[in-house]
Amino acid sequence: MERFRARPLTATYPYIWLDATFVKVRDGGRVVAQAVVVAVGVTTDGVREVLGVDVGPSEDGAFWLTFLRSLLARGLHGVRLVISDAHAGLRQAIGASLHGAAWQRCRVHFVRNALAHVPKGAQQLVAATIRTIFAQPTAEAAREQWRHVADGFRGRWPRLAQLLDETEAEVLAYLSFPVAHWRQIWSTNPLERLNKEVKRRTDVVGIFPNPPALLRLVGMLLAEQHDEWQVSRRYFSAESLAPLLAPADPIPALAAD
Repeated sequence: MERFRARPLTATYPYIWLDATFVKVRDGGRVVAQAVVVAVGVTTDGVREVLGVDVGPSEDGAFWLTFLRSLLARGLHGVRLVISDAHAGLRQAIGASLHGAAWQRCRVHFVRNALAHVPKGAQQLVAATIRTIFAQPTAEAAREQWRHVADGFRGRWPRLAQLLDETEAEVLAYLSFPVAHWRQIWSTNPLERLNKEVKRRTDVVGIFPNPPALLRLVGMLLAEQHDEWQVSRRYFSAESLAPLLAPADPIPALAAD
């Protein structure tokens, strides 16, 4: 398991997903919730990989920064987009370590945050209205619908409209990437399914005797998933990845006087 966690990352990973889940562990004579942080990436061949996993006392910025720097030290490179929730410590760690990468705020987490600004009786309607943004077929239509939805909320729920005004760029970051990838990169859902399996397996244990025991079980589970992904269907096709990987057009030379 340690060899798996420390292996060199030799591929290029244009997309990575980051998330954390919490598990009860005995530490220093107390039962505490420990953060299990996981990174999943997809290679330029369209294959998913578990890039890393670690266990720490909290999901703070320092822990996330140490985790991301460990991935970089193992060779992580070529990241174009990072998908995660809007945890402040995680955002700061991404900005401090993954220079040049765009950040996609998970749309599922965003909708949950947005619903906190409206009464419970209106939440179903508000959620359905916000989701119309993600049903748009083009980037231009999605951005136009975002502003239309924000203006529609402005009179009744001004705080919700303000949230939409402030978060448009981060929630719609996926629009700058190939349309064929939108459903996979606009949320952390691919990683959420993996986290559910982690929770299912750790719930059987209940309370782990110490953090290393938790890391051993979760690490082996993720290593098994990683191996399955290597022989399963590619997450993205080569055709859909081609526009993302194409070199930028050269800047035309200036004409001579």
